[in-house]
Amino acid sequence: MKTSIHLEGKVAIVTGASRGIGEAIAVGLAAHGAKVVVASRKIEGVQQVASRIQEAGGEAMAVACHTGNPQQIHAMVAAAIAHFGKVDILVNNAATNPHFGPMLTVDDGAYFKTFEVNLKGYFDAARAVAQHLSTRNAPGAILNIASVVALGAAPLQGIYAMTKAAVVSMTQTLAYELGSANIRVNAIAPGLIRTRFSSALVDNPEIHERIIHRTPLGRIGNPEEIVGGALYLVSDAASFVTGHTLVIDGGLTLATL
Repeated sequence: MKTSIHLEGKVAIVTGASRGIGEAIAVGLAAHGAKVVVASRKIEGVQQVASRIQEAGGEAMAVACHTGNPQQIHAMVAAAIAHFGKVDILVNNAATNPHFGPMLTVDDGAYFKTFEVNLKGYFDAARAVAQHLSTRNAPGAILNIASVVALGAAPLQGIYAMTKAAVVSMTQTLAYELGSANIRVNAIAPGLIRTRFSSALVDNPEIHERIIHRTPLGRIGNPEEIVGGALYLVSDAASFVTGHTLVIDGGLTLATL
């Protein structure tokens, strides 16, 4: 049986879509037929992404949404339904990492902000979309962007890593609980990807060299290299896949030294 990935007739929301991995996924979904709601805290960035999709012949809508704010999440989902009639796919990608340093030196503001966006924001968005899908009695797919730092010790990124480890756990439990409603929930754990978000690592020569040395493919990834995995997990090609975390890291997590 030949299986191809297509998303015609699907409506997707992608958070944190103004640049980097979120932008790449939004553009990829649209290129494969999905109507895409591109969301980010500032409208200007996602307006540019929506225009890029439209100029390529796709359908897209830009929405401003701070995912640390539950009211804005509900407004985002409502706007998607009002504009496109439904939501089938959610990609939780918006994230923050305000503290780079030893875990015990974090201040309360940075600590709570990281959990508010990276974990509570993912949960609130997943719940809103899952409730919409259940009301429609429709199948759907939720994809959470986690990180390889969720899978082990993460010096200098410990607070961020805690939230991403919780995202993996949340993915597994939601997959179990929503399976009977035919709502699949999966995650992707990227390695080091060249984005503005990762600049503290990419632009640090010592950290950059250490990661390259441990990565079998010998380089840092690009946002577009996450898209194939995302397309697979949200499409019907992965109709029997749920609760899975797909690691896309150039082999980084294979290293033991």
